[in-house]
Amino acid sequence: MKLFPTHLVRKLDEYTMEHEPIASIDLMERAAQALTETIVRKWEASVPVTVFAGPGNNGGDALAVARMLAEQNYKVEVYLFNPKGELSADCRTNKELVEMIDHIAFTEVSTQFVPPVLTEKHLIIDGLFGSGLTKPLTGGFAAVVKYINSSPGTVVAIDIPSGLMGEDNTLNVRSHIVRADVTLTLQFPKLSFLFAENADLVGEWEVIDIGLSPEAIEETETDYYLTEAEEIHAMIRPRKKFAHKGNFGHALLIAGSAGMAGSSILGARACLRSGVGLLTVHAPKVNVSVLQTTVPEAMVLVDPNLEVFSTPVDTDDYQALGIGPGLGKEEETEQALVEQLALCQIPVVADADALNLLANQRKALHTLPKGSVLTPHPKELERLVGKCQNSYERLKKARELARTAQVHIILKGAYTAVIAPDGKCYFNTTGNPGMATGGSGDALTGIVLALLAQSYPADEAARIATYAHGLAGDFARKKFGETAMTAGDIVQGLPLAWRMLSE
Repeated sequence: MKLFPTHLVRKLDEYTMEHEPIASIDLMERAAQALTETIVRKWEASVPVTVFAGPGNNGGDALAVARMLAEQNYKVEVYLFNPKGELSADCRTNKELVEMIDHIAFTEVSTQFVPPVLTEKHLIIDGLFGSGLTKPLTGGFAAVVKYINSSPGTVVAIDIPSGLMGEDNTLNVRSHIVRADVTLTLQFPKLSFLFAENADLVGEWEVIDIGLSPEAIEETETDYYLTEAEEIHAMIRPRKKFAHKGNFGHALLIAGSAGMAGSSILGARACLRSGVGLLTVHAPKVNVSVLQTTVPEAMVLVDPNLEVFSTPVDTDDYQALGIGPGLGKEEETEQALVEQLALCQIPVVADADALNLLANQRKALHTLPKGSVLTPHPKELERLVGKCQNSYERLKKARELARTAQVHIILKGAYTAVIAPDGKCYFNTTGNPGMATGGSGDALTGIVLALLAQSYPADEAARIATYAHGLAGDFARKKFGETAMTAGDIVQGLPLAWRMLSE
């Protein structure tokens, strides 16, 4: 699914009105009908509804919804805020229609606002401002937002919580943004919905199809996408009848140190559960015995050092290299990493301590072979690019790093972003909070490594691995619940994930 910045959504609106053709007021009516159907599905008519509408088209949407709910016997009161005496044309039309309905308690607020009594039984519909907002709310509107946020009722935002901007909220004032329980967003989720710091503002969000032009959506370019199962299914290659292990690549995993054998075990198991033909794990002497016992399907290459990775490996016999999980940050490991990357001519997936060490050796980032993948969590990314104020800035800096280093980046989070060197961002839709546990990232590294070894292009390997990793986590949640999940449970969920995606 394509995601569009708000300025492009406006252009899609305009294209739809021009080419369907459909009048602006009729498109608003269509949107309001879809919104109303969703609200009716979620809340019974016995629920009292209070609508807060602004002077623009978001307010027009809210007024139309109020009218349609009243027609379905909901008890509705409406507050239209019009301090400047200027309503958009469609908002004015819907105001006139609302005023014609006797059983809607309608108040237009131009100066003094006398707040209604709101209880926990109330459904509060926020239609003050839409996604076109470019600066923080102030004055009276900020006061109304604070009143809504102080109420005990259930808040439903139309399109976007009022005060929240569609992309960059760096200079916004959080206390001047509606805190919605549910956001019914029109046609596309907004980019800001996918950022952690906005989760408590957006609440649960649902996309409402309002019938914007499919042709315009198809032809309009964007850098942002939500990955869907059908796309991943189409990327996965079926296995041929006479295939053998040599057809699926030989992967090399350099991982683990004294006390961190588990990282190499989890990465190795995930790699083997993701279709690789052969796997060799390079490990310090101290971890060899446990690897041979717990992952018998993997071969082990022994580092001369007892406790850490210290000696680069010739990669001529391998198709991809995974490096970093549990590696440690010893000086000799840092030097070995730099030498390893300088020698390497195959795609690399770098994670965990490999990223932490690269933060001290930033020039080495540019020695990564073509088709390499970095898999940082937010703090690891910041060690590479510097401190970030919020998720938007973090994404921006990650895109710049992907461009300058010509690598793919898997920026991990609730909506993990797979970022390509050309700036394209693919947000993942699988996974759950139970995956926030030690070793989860090691499993992801193993999956990416397996796909790179099978000669999947880096963009496909990163997207498929991220989706399958999250899906395996979702299967683990069904079996164990979020609280009790471990990274090993995610690895155990991989066979089901691959079967579902393949079939």
